[in-house]
Amino acid sequence: MRYKILTPEEAAALIEHDECVGMSGFAHAGALKKIPAAIAAKAKAEHAAGRPYKIKLMTGASTTDLVDKLLSEAEAVSLRMPYQSCPVTRKAIDKGDIAYNDMHLSFMMRAMRHGHIPRVKTAIVEVSEVTDEGELTFTVGMGNSPAFCMLADRIILELNTYHKPELKDIHDIYISHDESGRCLVPLYHEDDRIGTRVLKVDPEKIVGIVPTHSPDGFAAFKESTPETDRIGRNVVQFLENEYRMGRIPEGFLPIQSGVGNVANSVLAALGDSTIIPPVRMYGEVIQDSVVKLMQRGRCSFASGCSLLLSDEMLEEVYQNFDFYRDKFLLRPAEISNNTSVIRRLGVVCMNTAIEADIFGNINSTHFYGSRIMNGIGGSGDFARCSVLTIFTCPSITKRGAISSIVPMVSHTDHTEHDVDVIVTEQGVADLRGKSPRERAEIVIENCAHPDYRPLLRQYLALTPIGHTPHSLTNAFAFQTAFLETGDMRNVNLK
Repeated sequence: MRYKILTPEEAAALIEHDECVGMSGFAHAGALKKIPAAIAAKAKAEHAAGRPYKIKLMTGASTTDLVDKLLSEAEAVSLRMPYQSCPVTRKAIDKGDIAYNDMHLSFMMRAMRHGHIPRVKTAIVEVSEVTDEGELTFTVGMGNSPAFCMLADRIILELNTYHKPELKDIHDIYISHDESGRCLVPLYHEDDRIGTRVLKVDPEKIVGIVPTHSPDGFAAFKESTPETDRIGRNVVQFLENEYRMGRIPEGFLPIQSGVGNVANSVLAALGDSTIIPPVRMYGEVIQDSVVKLMQRGRCSFASGCSLLLSDEMLEEVYQNFDFYRDKFLLRPAEISNNTSVIRRLGVVCMNTAIEADIFGNINSTHFYGSRIMNGIGGSGDFARCSVLTIFTCPSITKRGAISSIVPMVSHTDHTEHDVDVIVTEQGVADLRGKSPRERAEIVIENCAHPDYRPLLRQYLALTPIGHTPHSLTNAFAFQTAFLETGDMRNVNLK
């Protein structure tokens, strides 16, 4: 091999203070295993010597504790983009120690090419194979890795021999070189191949390789609960009715589903449906639940930008790779989340909310309007452009002390104009074609918990006139009551 073998410490020594670094990873999938820890150690040593040391950290989406947690604990990050899910990072963001730009995932690389956000100097990415000619085979997390490698001045590789080089057979790497962003992405069906299996870079840009042999260490999600199962059944019963009514065509439409227990419950309910035919997926993250559907013959194909599988499920895929080879395609995030492709394919998107208000606005990212949870991720890419947009959440949390259905969301990520359906374990609110007051009535009746319906109706009655009957005095009274008393049921509407 023509490339220099580096220790993690030697790789970290190349990264300078205030440098913009692009790291691989889309959730756990493809996240780095060794180099971030060495960068964190370097930051601690520099700080102990009285010298500043922080990097601008760019990724595909969230990563792992080996990246975000270690770097945040070492106070080694000045800017974080475009998404995170680490409690330590979250705390640093809320304190103002890390500047966080929470972006739509589809926007990031175009913004970087145009100079609207910092451009990566060094790309540090995980690969399962590299050739002397500079051909890179990524692992299970595509994300922004291809674009980082193309834009960066230099590339450092973590060569992870745990992952199979055969992964190239499920990679479809397409990067538009049209700086205007107006070039058509020629993808018309979920399983169209439009790119290459490997990324070809100038081998002179590869300054070194750090060998690794490690799985992603992702544990399976917790088992579903009766509450999440009811949400899943409510979503599927709604989709079954849409299918019967002919509003979803024969053969169904491609599905995008978010990450987590509610999303897994929805997919499990889809698998149990005797009305909906085997589905095809077009989205970001391919989870264990999708593989289980494939094993049952209930999902025929899945396109995404990461295989976010538990170690056990990934081993199953590797052992039976011939079965899965034609059932997956992993694409760069700017293709998996491309808004024109989402609209062209006619995707049905299903994502989760922290809170929804009675008019259909959705908060996906913040607690009490100011404290960041994770980020908007790709939910906005899909919500605005899908043929049918569904948001799910439990009607209550904290043993009933919090209602997820409120008069006004404390932070708006998705406006009422982009939301078609809200689903809780209580039922389904189909908001299509409804006025604001009609929306409020159906959300209260069908989605709110019975403990909160009288309070929400009381709120609605406070403003008898107006197109959108908001009471500015009481709009955030529910959230305020929780912060002051620990229970939204103590709300005092005026």
